[in-house]
Amino acid sequence: MASGETRKIAVVTGGNRGLGKDMALSLAQAGMDVLLTFNTNRDEGEAVAEEIRGLGGQAAALRFDLADIGAIAGFTDTVRAVLRDSFDGAERIDFLINNAGVGRAIPIDQLTEADFDIFAGVHFKGVVFLTQKMLRMMNDGGGVVFVTAAADRYNVPGYGLYAACKGAVEVFARYVAKEYGPRGIRSNTLAPGGVATDFAGAAIRNNPALQAMVIAQTAMGRLAEPHDIGGLVRLLCSDDARWLTGQRLEATGGYNI
Repeated sequence: MASGETRKIAVVTGGNRGLGKDMALSLAQAGMDVLLTFNTNRDEGEAVAEEIRGLGGQAAALRFDLADIGAIAGFTDTVRAVLRDSFDGAERIDFLINNAGVGRAIPIDQLTEADFDIFAGVHFKGVVFLTQKMLRMMNDGGGVVFVTAAADRYNVPGYGLYAACKGAVEVFARYVAKEYGPRGIRSNTLAPGGVATDFAGAAIRNNPALQAMVIAQTAMGRLAEPHDIGGLVRLLCSDDARWLTGQRLEATGGYNI
């Protein structure tokens, strides 16, 4: 970063662990300041923020439950206050990474209305209204990255509701690209494949048979590592990707090609 250049600021939801943690750190390594959210584990969030500070960036970890739609307006006010107090008086952000989510395999026959409300609230409704609020405080030339899932293209039994919500987000992301393009704001989706994290109850990490199946169908011959995904988020938030918008990037290492 050139001397005197203003550091850009990214908001990363679910940035305390797994893929979100690596996204936050990857952006910090690229010279950005990061405001990350956590839901229940404050210690994890603070540890990531401290690691970012160790890299020379400014950081803050805020509790935020994406399922609580009524809390989004208050969260936005908190973001404004934290920017003012802890990010050199900043008033606006540059990037939003919609990463936070929940995962669980539920066969269609066993779906309940409560399941639907949880998944749709976190993976679609919450994403829509958080994005709306963050776009109002985003600098021109910024961007939004929606983390979706390869499962919305490859049908995995048990993940129909999860994948359907992610598919809805991908449509919404294209509309964000269209409506905010005149401001130079780009909007893209990133669809990871199999990664051995604790997401969805560590379904992949704790299942050697599932790992073997995924690896056998992956051109690169391995599961993804968090940095494989975090590095792509960093790319999407860089000037190198300034002409990329309204696109879906599938990050699977060549699964089922």
